[in-house]
Amino acid sequence: MAEEVKYVLNVLTVGNPLAEGEEASRFVLQQAGVADFDRVIAEMMAVNPGLERETVEAVVRLEHRVIRQLTLQGMRVNNGLFSAVASPHGPGGTTWDAEANHLGITLTQGAEWRDDLRRAAVNVVGPKPRVMYIAGTEDVATRSTGYSGTPGRALNVYGDNLKVGGEGADTGIFLIDGSGSLRRVEEEMVVLNHRRQLTFILPADLPEGEYRLRVVTRYLPGGRTLKSPRVAECRLRVP
Repeated sequence: MAEEVKYVLNVLTVGNPLAEGEEASRFVLQQAGVADFDRVIAEMMAVNPGLERETVEAVVRLEHRVIRQLTLQGMRVNNGLFSAVASPHGPGGTTWDAEANHLGITLTQGAEWRDDLRRAAVNVVGPKPRVMYIAGTEDVATRSTGYSGTPGRALNVYGDNLKVGGEGADTGIFLIDGSGSLRRVEEEMVVLNHRRQLTFILPADLPEGEYRLRVVTRYLPGGRTLKSPRVAECRLRVP
């Protein structure tokens, strides 16, 4: 019997600006890198080098296509590793409102994946070095914490080292649409500019769509500024 693979995941401790007391800190994964499609194929080839790479790629892409097709037919797909199902989001009613409703895919890990997670060892490395990050958002209009915002209404952004300051055209709060076009949030629209929370008004004429929210700052306490700006980003959906 082959020796069972031993997995060890490293985690770091960070502050949780959305909680108090015993829950004022949380663990985050210390990522070991990013495995894209080519990396996955390379790992499969390493397990079985006798296979043709073109064949492996074709089979994997075919599985992806079939899973997409089946979920869009309304089926829950369970391939053993995970189950996937299309999920409607937004308010109910007698008609589907394309402006208020959208479809997403809900993934749930399968039994083998859950067993692997239970057997994995977790190593607490220690506190995460103080870096700039976005931990979550809140749409003041809807109270949604799902990284969405309402044009013309306030958006709360939580994290750490978010305070915007310092000179430079690249410093500020920006919204980047799917084409890469960048739009700055005007300074007069910023309500709160604190280390752990930013609150600002989204442009009233902001078109619906998927955006990247980018915060760029050179601020340091004591009137100092960074030579190179710090940047934090998160996705933001405007329904």
